[in-house]
Amino acid sequence: MATTETMTINMGPQHPSTHGVLQLVLELDGETILKAVPHIGFLHRGTEKLSENRTYHQVLPLTDRLDYLAPMHNNLGYVLAVEKLLGITDQIPERAQTVRVIMAELTRIKSHLVWLACHALDIGAMTVFLYCFREREHVMDMYEKISGARMTSNYFRVGGLSADLPDGIEKEMRDFIAAMPGHVDTYEGLLTGNKIWQKRIMGNGVISKEAAIDIGLSGPSLRGSGVDWDLRRDNPYCGYDSYDFEVPVSDGCDTWARYRLRLKEMRESCKIIAQALDRLEPGPILADVPKVCLPPKKDVVNTIEGLIHHFKIISDGFKPEAGEIYQGVENPKGEVGYYLVSDGSAKPYRMKIRPASFVNLQALPQMCEGSLIADLIAVIGTLDIVLGEIDR
Repeated sequence: MATTETMTINMGPQHPSTHGVLQLVLELDGETILKAVPHIGFLHRGTEKLSENRTYHQVLPLTDRLDYLAPMHNNLGYVLAVEKLLGITDQIPERAQTVRVIMAELTRIKSHLVWLACHALDIGAMTVFLYCFREREHVMDMYEKISGARMTSNYFRVGGLSADLPDGIEKEMRDFIAAMPGHVDTYEGLLTGNKIWQKRIMGNGVISKEAAIDIGLSGPSLRGSGVDWDLRRDNPYCGYDSYDFEVPVSDGCDTWARYRLRLKEMRESCKIIAQALDRLEPGPILADVPKVCLPPKKDVVNTIEGLIHHFKIISDGFKPEAGEIYQGVENPKGEVGYYLVSDGSAKPYRMKIRPASFVNLQALPQMCEGSLIADLIAVIGTLDIVLGEIDR
């Protein structure tokens, strides 16, 4: 009787994540994966514990380092959570809410561009990588003009924004969203009808609707399995319920379905940004809650009272009433949530982050077992994980 011996190996670095921060231990029968075990915990960030020793404002810069491809979504989830804890959600100015939506959707496009670029490159399509990064560069330029940083931007504040939009940026945004659907057409022209691309991702990384719900998947990974759920529509924040947009859903349950779905999401984000720009009116960008909100920059620079006000809030902080809240937002990768516990002091008693990438990574073993090693690369790509968010 013939016997079959399996082999256990460490896989890497075939995918950018497997250079060290993600270890994948595979049990193989030839090139077929019998078992895949992801090992995480190599970044040692300790974000949640660090937050217990900082004021609520001082925690904010830690959040944009989580999913560093979608920093403004992480900022947004956190400031919404703090505002809910303070009970000032309804006092945020309309202009600040609208700008938050604009920046969140620009960030969604930017994140999906990096996903598509790297996903395609992992599978061998290099031209798409160059095109996607060309468009991403436009968003990064706008990021820099608006927030002062290209990548780990820190623009949102408790109560509103750190600064208003610079002159001329609205026209730049309109030009970008007018051109972006055509760029998506280009990506589709390079990939969607490409037989090699189809064979690499069709039927790859299959996960059923029931399994996706059981594991707790969210975002495109969940909607790609036929579950029609998006926090922007189903648990709205920042006035998303007043925007007209479609939530793309596919019941294909595979990598191909998630690929097509994310392309549609970029088109829908352009529609949301256009609506937000149309309703953008002049007005305040910070809530009028002096004990909580930082003063406008012009007051900090030009008056000693403003400087002292700013210094006191940053150094001493504010003290929410004792209580606990949870706030989730629809990150490009799925639901990112913040659970905050206040004991009445100026620092969070406890902060727990629900990161989309961490939860979605749980599906990787089920999605790749029985597949070939080469298929595993496509599965990692379709989950669109960022390890900074996974190992907190």
